[in-house]
Amino acid sequence: MGVKKSGKSGAVIPTERIAHAILLIRGQKVMLSTHLAELYEVEPRVLVQAIKRNIERFPDDFMFQLSGEEFANLKSQIVTSSWGGLRRAAPYAFTEQGVAMLSSVLRSDRAVHVNIEIMRAFVRLRQMLATNVELARKLAALERKYDAQFKVVFEAIRELMTPPEPKKKRPIGFAPWEDK
Repeated sequence: MGVKKSGKSGAVIPTERIAHAILLIRGQKVMLSTHLAELYEVEPRVLVQAIKRNIERFPDDFMFQLSGEEFANLKSQIVTSSWGGLRRAAPYAFTEQGVAMLSSVLRSDRAVHVNIEIMRAFVRLRQMLATNVELARKLAALERKYDAQFKVVFEAIRELMTPPEPKKKRPIGFAPWEDK
């Protein structure tokens, strides 16, 4: 388990906490402004204000605001007290590049250390996904290569699994209309 201590405050950021905050929304791996504010130890409104003051640094491929429907779906999936209460606006979602840009907007020591850990988490996630893709590709290649050789084996197994045709049973007892 990776743990990072931030500068002067000595706060600990478990890697798992960061990894659980990375979500897949609109086909992109993102982190929500609410989770980021929690990690940076700032109020969500303070984070959003800093972003709005520097909005030119956050194009659409770095950050987008969740729609009402997306936010409602997300709230129904995440059952934690941090999502309770009324919110005036849906949170913002930050791509990896958007999170990196936050380090230039939030200049505290904590923000620097948190951003480093978040970037590491994104890299690990990318490596895990690449490993799974590579493994699936190798498995498919093995199936193609050995499928013909094991076709006979698979057919024999299927034959053994198929129940035999039932034999016609002769009626028990004497039937006077049958010839002997």
